[in-house]
Parts: sequence; structure tokens; C-alpha cells
Amino acid sequence: MFAQWRIHWKVFRPRKLMTRMVFLMVGFVLLQIIVIGSFFLNQVSLILEEQIGKRALQVSQSVSLIPEVRAALEKQDPDSIIQTIAESIRMATGATFIVVGDKEGKRYAHPVPDRLGKHMVGGDNRDALEFGKSYISKSVGTLGPSIRGKVPIFNDRQEIIGVVSVGYLQENVNYIITTHQQGLFLYIGLFILFGVFCAFLMARGIKKDILGLEPDEIARLFQEKHAILESIREGVIAINDKGQITMVNQAAFKNLGLDTDSEVLGRHIKEIIPETGMLDVLKSGENQLNQELLTKNNEVIVNRVPIFQSDKVSGVVASFQKKTDLDYLAKKLSQVEEYSELLRVQTHEYANKLNTISGLIHIGSYDKAIDLICKETSGYQELINFLVSAIQDPIIAGMILGKYNQAQEYKINFHIDRESNMKDVPEHINREKIVTILGNLLDNAFDSVMEATNKENLVNLFMTDIGDNLVFEVEDSGKGVEELMKNEIFKKGVTTKNGQGRGVGLYLVKNALEYLQGDLTISQSSEGHTIFTVYLPKERA
Repeated sequence: MFAQWRIHWKVFRPRKLMTRMVFLMVGFVLLQIIVIGSFFLNQVSLILEEQIGKRALQVSQSVSLIPEVRAALEKQDPDSIIQTIAESIRMATGATFIVVGDKEGKRYAHPVPDRLGKHMVGGDNRDALEFGKSYISKSVGTLGPSIRGKVPIFNDRQEIIGVVSVGYLQENVNYIITTHQQGLFLYIGLFILFGVFCAFLMARGIKKDILGLEPDEIARLFQEKHAILESIREGVIAINDKGQITMVNQAAFKNLGLDTDSEVLGRHIKEIIPETGMLDVLKSGENQLNQELLTKNNEVIVNRVPIFQSDKVSGVVASFQKKTDLDYLAKKLSQVEEYSELLRVQTHEYANKLNTISGLIHIGSYDKAIDLICKETSGYQELINFLVSAIQDPIIAGMILGKYNQAQEYKINFHIDRESNMKDVPEHINREKIVTILGNLLDNAFDSVMEATNKENLVNLFMTDIGDNLVFEVEDSGKGVEELMKNEIFKKGVTTKNGQGRGVGLYLVKNALEYLQGDLTISQSSEGHTIFTVYLPKERA
């Protein structure tokens, strides 16, 4: 039977989300109203019965205190005025009956005169006649089931001489309760209609929040998203506004060096990736693109993008790719760029010098032309020989040679200290980071001396690998750095130079230093020159 019911439900179950929601909400409202309504109606019935019982008890107490009733009962006068008094009060209060009896229960007042003198029926007089208690009871008398108020009658000596019973028939009480229930049923019906209306509005709101999609469409999109995420080589992790991981693909486990069997969903991102910057994006709402991250001995390139919902950041998605996958291409590209810049500068510089030699020959200054050729050949070859012997890494040496040729083109006196030495560069230190640091510091020095008012145009470079650190010292005769700007110039977009597109070089230097766990100081020489000193530890902490 149960299996058949399930089959019928599957056949007739609504397919549209809005219809399902309306049915669900209407069913819930109906169930709630039925439960609450039943309880409420039961409480109303109890309260009405209690109030009617109290009313009967109050009328009984009033009758028991009438002096004429007490005197007639004490005399046991059957022709007393008790019947007249009781009937007048009954008519005034709307009670079904008022019965007055003596201590033996013989009636002295009753709405049916033929029953006067007979004993009271119901068997609920004992507590009043024997113990002098006043109370409310339910019993069946000669008129039928009723709610009664029982009160004993005392004489002047406080002796029990009789009892007063005021009652309302149960059928009359039920009629009153039914009258009240009809009003409640009307309100219940209105609440049901209101519940249906609210259910419709709620279903429509939910439908709008899920972009009008049906459940099967949402399921299909989820499956497609899962397939897409698992098909890409980049690792992807998403967090909600509380920093808890809501989505992760298999590539993320591999690229971040995570255990594929670990449960990460629902855990805080700091527990999985302590070095993450996703929480910063969650606060700022700004993209972080092409950032480098070292986690569990894996170097990765990460892009972090905020998720907006109603103009509020509701989460962050980050994609990861192993830096080792890009190292080869990046290294080749860096070499090509350096060699290209070197060739461009050399071509420009030697074109000028060839023109000068050609001019000297045309005017007959052969000796000067020969001297210039020998000077250029010997000086440049000496520099190359020094770089080859002092710096064994071709990337660093090629970058410095390119900067030397660039300085010659800009008419800058670029001096490389011949006491420099850079042979002991550990393998784990990223050469591209050194090129980024040194290249941007030299560019910054070149710009500074070119904008300075003095004509010294001097830039000195000193390098050493003696000790526990690699040390690079760049000194320039430029206008220097104000004390207040020393901590600001490393922020992105902050610059002391004129023109657009500035404020990036020192920001890249700071990022590279953080990656290599290095340090940088800014000082002044005795001549007033600005000195940037970089310290790169040979051993990673």
C-alpha cells in the first residue's frame, strides 16, 4: 500500500518549483492552523465552562446569604418564600435552575414546582452539606447534564442547614461554545487564505533568487560546473563570506600539495592555506591578479576574485597554477627581453659611435678615430670580462650589462664596483626575483639622477655574497627620498616622479623581497647620495 502511494506521488508530484513551494507552504500552514486551532478551541471550551461554573457559584453564594432563605430553611417551612426568591433570581441571571435544599437534600426551590419536597438528584451535595465547601461540579440531574455551583447555607450559629445549587445545562453551554467556534472558524479560514497568499509570494521570491531556474535545470548546471572545474588544469577554491571553503576541484589538491583524501569542504580557509590572501579580498572586494604564493613548499601563481551578491561581497574564488609550470617559459622570456633590450641599446649606442668614427675619418682625424675605437673596445671588453668572472649567473650578468648600455644611452655615469662579487647564489633563490629587484632599483636610480638639478648623474652598484646574505647596494646622486615617503613609496601607485604609469617598480621590489624573505634599507652617503641596500638571506627561514 505504501509503495503504491509512493508511485502515485511520483506520478502526480508537481514539476515546477513554484507549484511545489505553494503546495508545501499551504500544507504547512494548514497543519499549523489545525494543530493550533484545535488547541485554541479546546482552550476556549475550557475557559467558557470555567466562567459559567464561576458564574453559577457566584449566584449560589448570593442566594445562600439571603436572610429570608436562611430563616425559612431553619424553620423548615415548606410554604416559605424560598421558591419565589429563587425563581426571580433565576429569571434575572439566566440560570437553567436554582435549587435550594435542606440538610437532608429535600428541595425547597426548583424550576419545576411538582418536584418541590423531593430529594435533590446528582449525588454531588456531600462536600457542601458535610464539610461546608463551595465548589463547581458536573453532574446529571433531573433536567439533564449540567454545570453546577454548590454553596452551603449556614445559620447564625454557623451550622449547615442547607445547600444552594445553581446550574446551567451542558447543552446550553455547548451551544454557547459552538457560537464562539463559528467565529473562530471564520478567522481560521481567513488565515488559510493569507497563508496561501504568503506561500505564493515566498515561492515567487525564491524563484527570482535562483534566476527563474527549475530544480532539474539547477542540477544540470551543477553537474556542468563540476565537470568544467575538474577538466581545467588550474586549481580552484571558493569560500563564503565567513571564510569557509564551499568548493574545491582536484587540481587544487595537486597544485597546493594537499592530501586528496582530506575533507576540506566547510573548513576555514586558514586551516588549509594559512598563507592565503582570500580573506583580504573578502574585506576589500578588490581583485588580486597574478600573485605569487608559497604553500607547503609549492610555489603557485594565484588569482583571487570576489563574488558579489546585491553589491555585497558574498565570497571569493581563487585559481592556482604551479609556478614550476611557468618557470621555463618565464625564464626564457626574461632572457629574451634582456637580450633584446641589450641589443637595442647596443645598436643605438654603437650607431652613434660609428657615426662619430666615420666623421673623424672624413675630416682626416685618423689618430683620434683609432684612439676612440681602441678605447671603446678595451673598456667594454673589460666590463664584460669582469661580469663574467664576478657574476656566474648569466641572467643577472646580462641584466647588468643591459642596464650599463642603457645608462650610456641616457648619458648616465653608471659605475660597477670592481670589488663586487656574486658567485655564491644558492640554487633555491629565484633569479627572476633578483632581476626584478635589481632591475627596478637601477631604473629608479636612473630616473632619479635624470630628474635631479645637479649634473653629476652618478649611479654606483656594489654586490657581495660574503656572509649569510646576498647584498646589493645601489647609490645614486638624484634628489633623494623624503623621510615621510620612505614607507609610502613601496605602495602600488605611489611615486615621487612625474608622469603617468609610475608607482609600480618599487611595489614589485617589495613583493619580490617578501617572496625571498629579504629586507631593504634606505640611507644616505657622506656625499648626500641616496643608497638602497638589499639583503637576501641565503637560507630560507
